Amino acid sequence: MRLLLTSLVFLLLTACEAPPPEAPDEPGRPATVVDAEGVIVHLFEWRWDDVAAECETFLGPAGYRAVQVSPPTENAVVEDPPRPWWERYQPVSYRLENRSGDRAAFADMVARCKAAGVDIYVDAVLNHMTGVYRGRGTAGSTFSEYDYPGLYDNDDFHHCGLTENDDIQDFDDPEQVRTCELVNLADLATEKEEVRDRLAAYLNDLIGLGVAGIRVDAARHMAPDDLRAILERLDGPLYVYLEVIDGGDTPVWAPAYYPLGDVTEFRYGLLVSQALRAGRADRLAGPSSFWSERTMIPDERALVFIDNHDNQRGHGAGGHVLTHRDGPLYDLAVAFMLAYPYGRPRVMSSYAFTGDADGPPHDAAFNILRVHRPDGTVDCGAGRWVCEHRRPVIAGMVGFHNATAGVRTVEHLWTGTPGQIAFSRGDRGFFALNLDEATLEVTLPTGLAPGTYCNVTAGTLRPDGAGCTGPAVLVRADGTADLSLPPRSALALHAGARLAR
Repeated sequence: MRLLLTSLVFLLLTACEAPPPEAPDEPGRPATVVDAEGVIVHLFEWRWDDVAAECETFLGPAGYRAVQVSPPTENAVVEDPPRPWWERYQPVSYRLENRSGDRAAFADMVARCKAAGVDIYVDAVLNHMTGVYRGRGTAGSTFSEYDYPGLYDNDDFHHCGLTENDDIQDFDDPEQVRTCELVNLADLATEKEEVRDRLAAYLNDLIGLGVAGIRVDAARHMAPDDLRAILERLDGPLYVYLEVIDGGDTPVWAPAYYPLGDVTEFRYGLLVSQALRAGRADRLAGPSSFWSERTMIPDERALVFIDNHDNQRGHGAGGHVLTHRDGPLYDLAVAFMLAYPYGRPRVMSSYAFTGDADGPPHDAAFNILRVHRPDGTVDCGAGRWVCEHRRPVIAGMVGFHNATAGVRTVEHLWTGTPGQIAFSRGDRGFFALNLDEATLEVTLPTGLAPGTYCNVTAGTLRPDGAGCTGPAVLVRADGTADLSLPPRSALALHAGARLAR
């Protein structure tokens, strides 16, 4: 029996310098794929009832526009190691029933979040089924490696014959990457019309329930033409972003997927993390920045993040991305991401773990523990659920991102020491970052209209609009302001957090 690796993504993040795979034959985007804006938060492994409550009580009021939820389908029950997070990425059927909840709870979550102004995006596993020889699923289905009764049989899977055990060995070889097995996961033959129909039926079921978008897991392991054929079968509009992992200074694999939706820019989180760890704010913007040294995925196609559920566990990017374990420095990295006009940002919301396979907080029967308690409080930051998205710096910057969304330029760019930068977003917002160990005292042009503004990294505008819950900054008639930034801190002002006159 082949060994099932404890991470489904350990080999995914190998840097690729191979010749670009062929692009899709059709350059146009499928009519069913639509654009969308605003900050996404990934509530990793949350229960559906908790996601619904979070939309109503926090995400909607804070300005988050969408939630990425973990795969909702029936998945294999993995017992060794006991109930790891990655079992969710081993679908057994397309029934909506797993540890996060059943179909009714899922539908209720979608409806309640939509009413709160928050869309639901599903992490969709389309490339493969399970990586075990036989077992049972979370809804009671039985299966074997290439036999999923009523759904797929042996002929519906790739058996590439290119490598020992049909596993991918050369991650620079497009044929292996798209027809061999990723760490033993049964690879669907997505060129077959019957397979495409079943995958599209699953997505159409989600659309019928009100789901507004999908993240396509392991999209790089699916031929672009196959993905296009599936997306063209959809009944309604869907925002699509694709997990395509590239390395090196220039995207190699990603361009073939640009016509199909937004594409994950894994290098972004690593580059921002490297800059902050080195205390080099000047590497984030301006002539000394990493932007001048490499070709990034185009702004209008990039899905960006500092960390995700894979690389925060040390897989890919050398394990050097900042995570919630890095404390305030991580918050500053996310703050910069939400301040700088590049790509569509996604914020990570994690749970605490010690081993990289550890599943979410659970009881003795492996039922996922609630985040929202009966008394209205939340179990965040106390050793189980981390809830980075609720941290004041990050939550405050969501409003900044929304207020500046219509301005995709940076003005009034200033650098002091290598650890200090500041810039404006037209007349909509101003952001400053101090990575030094000394307080920054400086007077700078902000681009903002005269008035008093709340520093949203440290407080909010009061409901009556007459004051701030934290520090305020006065912008003079000439647009300048006297700024004081403590060591390793940020300051952000925006038009939506200006005191009423």
